[in-house]
Amino acid sequence: MPAAPKPEILAAFEAAKGFMPLREGLALYEAAAEAGRLGLPLLEVGTYCGRSTILLADAARAAGVTAITVDHHRGSEEQQPGWEYHDPATVDPEIGRMDTLPTFRRTLHKAGLEDQVVAMVGRSPQIAAFWRTPLGLVFIDGGHTDEHASGDYEGWAPHVAEGGLLLIHDVFPDPADEFTGQAPYRVYLRALESGAFTEVSATDSLRVLRRTGAGI
Repeated sequence: MPAAPKPEILAAFEAAKGFMPLREGLALYEAAAEAGRLGLPLLEVGTYCGRSTILLADAARAAGVTAITVDHHRGSEEQQPGWEYHDPATVDPEIGRMDTLPTFRRTLHKAGLEDQVVAMVGRSPQIAAFWRTPLGLVFIDGGHTDEHASGDYEGWAPHVAEGGLLLIHDVFPDPADEFTGQAPYRVYLRALESGAFTEVSATDSLRVLRRTGAGI
């Protein structure tokens, strides 16, 4: 039977600000629960306000490991003013820029998961450059340009341990989705073509791959 979050965790997930649909969230939780059995940290790139972090952190807690998030908390391209996914409530009125960190912290506090998460605030390539710890799971859910999606993959996929899982969100094969999901789709294809990863499952736009070989 697939691992599933408790009702209170699911309620916290659905109440949190963010974009991940329920079906994909349940698939994320199941993958995180499985990866947690490796006894290694679980890491997500692209935190926003912590909606998916709730599920990752609860699965990590059950496994006795740590959830790690990587985000500069200034919002990705499609979340900036004038774009479809912009939320004015995330703008810091003093400096006029997005800052999702306070909302993220409140999200974790309300869910009772603050102690389970290490939040790394900064740009993904900068943090990945000094990272040395093997990871049981890497969840790529950051920027949707080729530069950012490729950078996240190149920075973090090498740290997925043997048998660990690589998750890629917003994978849309249709060229009509160029801005929202073609870059993650190209990263997904690259992972498969590398021979280092084998697909485990696909739930809507979420792809779950397992490391079965060396390299990226």
